[in-house]
Amino acid sequence: MTAPLRRRGPRPLPLHLILGASRGMAALAGTAMLPSAGGSRSWNVGWPPWNQGRPISPAGQAEMRRIAAALAAANQPAEAFRAAILRRLLRADRALLAGIAAYRRHPYSRTLPDPPAIWAEGDTRLLDYGGSGPTLLFVPSLINRAQVLDLAEGRSMLRFLAGQGTRPLLLDWGWPGEAERGFTLTDYIAGRLERALMAAPGPVVLVGYCMGGLLALAAALRRPDRVRALALLATPWDFHTGPEEATRARTAAALLPGLEPMLQASGTLPVDAIQTLFAGLDPFGIPQKFRAFARLDPASDRARNFVALEDWLNDGVPLAAPVAREALGGWYGANSPARGAWRVAGAVVDPAALAMPTFCAVPARDRIVPPASAEALAARLRQGRIHVAAGGHIGMAAGSGAEAALWRPLLAWLRDL
Repeated sequence: MTAPLRRRGPRPLPLHLILGASRGMAALAGTAMLPSAGGSRSWNVGWPPWNQGRPISPAGQAEMRRIAAALAAANQPAEAFRAAILRRLLRADRALLAGIAAYRRHPYSRTLPDPPAIWAEGDTRLLDYGGSGPTLLFVPSLINRAQVLDLAEGRSMLRFLAGQGTRPLLLDWGWPGEAERGFTLTDYIAGRLERALMAAPGPVVLVGYCMGGLLALAAALRRPDRVRALALLATPWDFHTGPEEATRARTAAALLPGLEPMLQASGTLPVDAIQTLFAGLDPFGIPQKFRAFARLDPASDRARNFVALEDWLNDGVPLAAPVAREALGGWYGANSPARGAWRVAGAVVDPAALAMPTFCAVPARDRIVPPASAEALAARLRQGRIHVAAGGHIGMAAGSGAEAALWRPLLAWLRDL
């Protein structure tokens, strides 16, 4: 392929290449447990324990067993199995590199123009998507661009809702400048978000997505005079819903001392550091999706949608250092929201104190916010409606099935108001 490179992702690229290679190294290490050529030919005795934490997918396990069975039937030595596995891993490496190259050279670029801003402060803007009807104010996460809710033609929740009798506004947090690098969660919620609420024609329906849901919840508790209803989309609450989730959350929090020099030097948690933390949720899934992308027709809608989402994922935003400490240490490490210990401007953020209609969308397949974490928040709300969305964390908001999974159920709730 001779087309010019158009993008840097997936970020951080060295990490994803290492993860792709480590999967192969684990497979090769497992084959060392097989009997040698001069030993027993019982393939079952030497079969490596793939189900004990090794990064091999069920499909990969099935293929390796198929290879072993074929070689065993032909009375081939164990070295033949290792050679066959190595050839398979080399093909996987080539597919990964081909997928990354195809992504980096894909001609897609986002062309949707930003709507006008009705308010701004620093690099933060309140974008008005038009439409007539009740005002909806969307609050995205602080660590990704707001455009996931306005991703592309046919993949924009906000433009869909603007055509269905509502007036969506989007709070685009922007890039943290010198002032924002010192912001705490209280500064974002009791300061900038509240001032955006005051600038919006209200009272509004406040809609928070992911981390933005926690910010929206706290703002709704503080300013019920400006918020008539609250929608929480894939919003975490209990970060220790089970032993595995608690271990993962505490592990993330334990990284804080090592990240501290970076936080102090730049005043932020940089984008590549954030991407590295997210890669830990599914370390071998990212190389696999690029192998699958290598097989797609670049001109297909699937390829275009893949590139649009990847561009958004790789165009992240640094997180202000005080917020990084609160989120990693407080939310993930201490599980402060579920323990009733998370405070904004000195007041506990308690969902049970919210006296307004609420809508909780829980993605059925979510690695970033496990369903049980979002369900714990829904259980604390007095006037909550729970909607289980058929999709993942990002797919329910901007995937090919997002309209049926989330947009229309959210619209139905809005009309019921």
